[in-house]
Amino acid sequence: MSEPELQQLATDLGQESYRGKQLHHLIYKRKVQHVDDFTQLPQAFRTSLIEKGWKVGRSPIHHTVTSTDGTAKLLLKLEDNRLIETVGIPVADEKGSVRLTACVSSQVGCPLRCSFCATGKGGYSRNLKRHEIVEQVLAIEDVFKNRVTNVVFMGMGEPMLNLKSVLEAHRCLNKDIQIGQRMITISTVGVPNTIKRLASHKLQSTLAVSLHAPNQKLRETIVPSSKSYPLDALMKDCKDYFLETNRRVSFEYALLAGVNDAVEHAVELAQLLSAYGRTYHVNLIPYNPIQDSEYKRPSKKAIQAFVSALESRKITVSVRQTRGQDASAACGQLRNEFQKSPLQIDSDNSQSEPELALEPSALLIMECARTKNFGCKTEVNFVRNVEMRRGSASEAIFTPQ
Repeated sequence: MSEPELQQLATDLGQESYRGKQLHHLIYKRKVQHVDDFTQLPQAFRTSLIEKGWKVGRSPIHHTVTSTDGTAKLLLKLEDNRLIETVGIPVADEKGSVRLTACVSSQVGCPLRCSFCATGKGGYSRNLKRHEIVEQVLAIEDVFKNRVTNVVFMGMGEPMLNLKSVLEAHRCLNKDIQIGQRMITISTVGVPNTIKRLASHKLQSTLAVSLHAPNQKLRETIVPSSKSYPLDALMKDCKDYFLETNRRVSFEYALLAGVNDAVEHAVELAQLLSAYGRTYHVNLIPYNPIQDSEYKRPSKKAIQAFVSALESRKITVSVRQTRGQDASAACGQLRNEFQKSPLQIDSDNSQSEPELALEPSALLIMECARTKNFGCKTEVNFVRNVEMRRGSASEAIFTPQ
């Protein structure tokens, strides 16, 4: 919760508003995880918080895998016993300073089922709430004993299908945890009308669009949902996004050997980008192989030829350094090793807590019943066209107002 929300909570419980500021400090600065440990607060206030069903804490780490390069992938076990992935990627510069990037999930699984993606193969359950997104960053900080400097919404799920919670988490990461907006990247494979909605918020964060192909026909084979969002429409929305925000769009391009990695594809990609302006950056991602996939990683020679073809046509390009290959690094890969359906509820915990309605802040949860009004969003036809199950689709496209 934000500082004003915590101040309001304090006054609602009969305390002075400055107690809310103290709560904010304890949660976000001191990172205290239990109400009983708020010893700076009056006992009566702590008792009220507990009696009203508030608690502080984070989802437990179910499993951790650490790569030889220092990358750590965590599986967090949510209250409904589902698992989500988050990844910590440390990079040391020449001066010895460490940049720590948290790659966070926005959904439990993903409904879009891109053909090369491990997350889609593991199925889809639900959107993450805003606190479930923020707590991933805090879990990374706990594991690394270091401050997260960068956040990328490139983990499990499609952020634009959970835009309300993603934006609320973005606010918390920026205002409460104090990660600069320019240090945050929101990724999308493309969902109709959502790039326009994101642009209206005029964030200073980076928009990264997962393109993966230079033409509509090839893209449909890699990204099935693109059948409902033609490439020309996506590119126009990206151009409008730049004009609205003055922020350069980055295009993610997974290189798949023998599929989209030929020089001819690079030439076609350069022509596509040039037709919509010059303010773009291409981030090439050599494919990270996953189990039961027909795709393969391209050779270094093929990667370099692709880069050269883009650079010779004045396209800004970089190749993402592969990290965590020995730690099930591909998105959704580790989660699929442990869970494709919910875990069984632990018998010793099944009766220990009342059902709680989760509130924002990554951390505070209140037992309450909130009235929810649902309104139809513009992604209805898009989600139907990617053949989501009816129950899952309602959660993805109808969000509380």
